Amino acid sequence: MSTLSPFHLAIPVDNLKKARDFYANILELEEGRSSDHWVDFNFFGHQLVIHYKAKPDLKENHTNPVDGKNVPVPHFGIILDWDTWENLSQKLLEKKVQFVIEPYIRFKGETGEQATMFFCDPCGNALEFKSFKDTSQIFAK
Repeated sequence: MSTLSPFHLAIPVDNLKKARDFYANILELEEGRSSDHWVDFNFFGHQLVIHYKAKPDLKENHTNPVDGKNVPVPHFGIILDWDTWENLSQKLLEKKVQFVIEPYIRFKGETGEQATMFFCDPCGNALEFKSFKDTSQIFAK
């Protein structure tokens, strides 16, 4: 079995202070290196970098229908083990995070059954956190 390599993802934020606070205090990610224009975070073993970028004048919100919900596109996230996902969803509910799609079980009883939730950082970047009780189902058809 192969070992996954950590990915690197850099995303734009229009308010570095608010975004830094969100990733450090709401998601409780460990901060790494930083400058006046960017901050590295340990995103569950992967490198997430928030980069300051002024907000564009127009920004359209796009969604795709999945399992009867409007899933934001683009989005990024991570697949967590089941207990970690449950603990994180509880923490986020307690912190009163505003969800785009509240935590629930998608495709219940079907191939690819998964726990999922969507929310945005303070700069509008959509995140999805998901989990599979059966990880062999991650790429199942």
